[in-house]
Amino acid sequence: MTAHEPETEGLTCREVVGLLADYLESALGQERMRELEEHLAGCEPCRAYLNTYRATRHLVGREGRAEMPPELKARLREFILGRLRDQAT
Repeated sequence: MTAHEPETEGLTCREVVGLLADYLESALGQERMRELEEHLAGCEPCRAYLNTYRATRHLVGREGRAEMPPELKARLREFILGRLRDQAT
């Protein structure tokens, strides 16, 4: 057990990190959500990781997606259509 692992039999820090995306999307069941929040309440390193994770998602979302250059779109389209033609024959 590392210095920041909880003393209870709840979730480990590794498990918490693996659940953060679902946690932020509110995609966890009630019991799993309760376990995660219980762990976070007693684990400063995991709370810090969650805050960093939230900030990263916010910054990435704010920047938006880069537009694919028209030449690359055309080449990708031709590649996919060629593969589909090859599979059809």
